[in-house]
Parts: sequence; structure tokens; C-alpha cells
Amino acid sequence: MILDGKKVSEKRLEILKERIEESGLYPRLATIIVGEDPGSQLYVRMKHRACERVGIGSIGIELPEDTTTERLLETVARLNNDPDINGILVQLPLPKQIDTTRVIEAVSPEKDVDGFHPYNLGRLLAGTPVYAPCTPKGIMTILAEYGIEIAGKRAVVVGRSIDVGRPMAALLLNADATVTICHSKTQNLADEMRSADILVSAVGKAGFVRADMVKEGATVIDVGINYNENGKLCGDVDFEAVRERAGAITPVPGGVGPMTIATLMEQTFKAAERKACISVL
Repeated sequence: MILDGKKVSEKRLEILKERIEESGLYPRLATIIVGEDPGSQLYVRMKHRACERVGIGSIGIELPEDTTTERLLETVARLNNDPDINGILVQLPLPKQIDTTRVIEAVSPEKDVDGFHPYNLGRLLAGTPVYAPCTPKGIMTILAEYGIEIAGKRAVVVGRSIDVGRPMAALLLNADATVTICHSKTQNLADEMRSADILVSAVGKAGFVRADMVKEGATVIDVGINYNENGKLCGDVDFEAVRERAGAITPVPGGVGPMTIATLMEQTFKAAERKACISVL
């Protein structure tokens, strides 16, 4: 079974558009991008297009490559204090001269629709999330849409990044899976991967997951965005080989990526709803 993230995202965005229209709210998302990295610029444009589609207002702030940490913090503070802005997204990665941790921590937790603030990560780990990082949250949506059972299953997450690996493990644990996180120092990595009922790969290496690393009938989630030797976009998983062994698998492109953006839209609307509730109280 191919887990079609694009199809799920289209469905979710249409539902979200209706919810926003019925709510009478006008959510607004602000994005900040530093520098002119083509990949980052593409991602930001895609997010703004999604905003337009569902009825979320958006503003884009572009800062030069040599921006300092202090200047970026001033920009974040201004958006934190803007009552018309519900969500703030700082496009990562940032240039080397910028203290990324300080910037992430400066975003108001109530507007942290990317789910990276320590407060929101702490809520996630405690099992009471408000906003979760969009890629792992989107993966959970895909699993739910296709009826993939999680409770009681053995899940293996390969990669321990703060934006995917660690929050992915927390979300799976919150859904009652038995979770193992693997990384570059894990011993007998292939054996760990073969034990998984649900295997999530977020390592960033083309063709890293081979068919002999996958349990028969497992659900395989490919978070990788890579290019093979022919310059073709691909994931971490050897898709053609693994699809013959897996019970369900996400493709690249068209798998996890579209759901990341759809989740960002959903969480921006959630921020607007939460603000409206607080205002009423």
C-alpha cells in the first residue's frame, strides 16, 4: 500500500479551508527567511501558497545573509508583539553566524506553530502537546488516515534530530507504540530496523534503507529528501526494492513532504482558535 501524503494533504487542506471559512477568524502566519538559499526560498513559497489556498493571511520577511542574531531577535520580538500574527515560522537552517537556539527560544510558545520551542517540545514529551513539529505530526496524520495501527506495535526511528527524530519518537510513544531511536552510534543497526513494525527513516542518505533491513509487512515512512547519482529526487529508502517487502510505504516525493505543509496550516489555525478563546475569556 502506497501511503499517498499528497492525497491526504489535499483532503486535509480542503477541510481546513471550510473550517476557517465557518470560523469567522482570519489566521495570519509570518515567515522569516535569512539569506538566499534556493531550497529554503522554495519551501517558504510553498508555505505561502498553501496559506492563500486555505484562507490564511501571510507575510514574508526576508533578511540578508549577513544578518546578526540580534537583528533577527528584534524581528521575532516585533512579530511576537503583533496581535494580528498568530503563527511565526523561522525558516531553518540559519546562517552560521546566527545563534539558532536563541532564535527558536525567542519565538512566543503561543505562536510557535513549527513546534520547536522548548516549551512545546516539553509538552510533547509530557504527553500533552499543543504544537508538535510539523513533519512528525504530519506522519501521524498519514498513519491515522490509512488506519495503520500504532498501539502495541514496535516502532523504530532512525535519526535523532530535534525537528524529526526525537519528536517522532515522542508522538509514537504517546500513541502507545514501543519505541526505539537509532542513530550513528547504534550497534547492530540493521537488526534493530528489521525488528520494526513501523520504521521511520530520517537520516538524509539516499538509498540508506535496503529491503534486507525491513521486516516483512512493516510500515515504512521515508522522511529523507536527497538526490541520487543521476540527480533525481529520492528519499532514504530504496523504494522499488522495499515496496515489495513492506506492507505500506511513503514515496518521495509525494509522501511526507506535503503533510508537513498541511500540518503547518492546521497549527496556524489552531493558534488563531486558541487566541480567540483566550480573548473571550
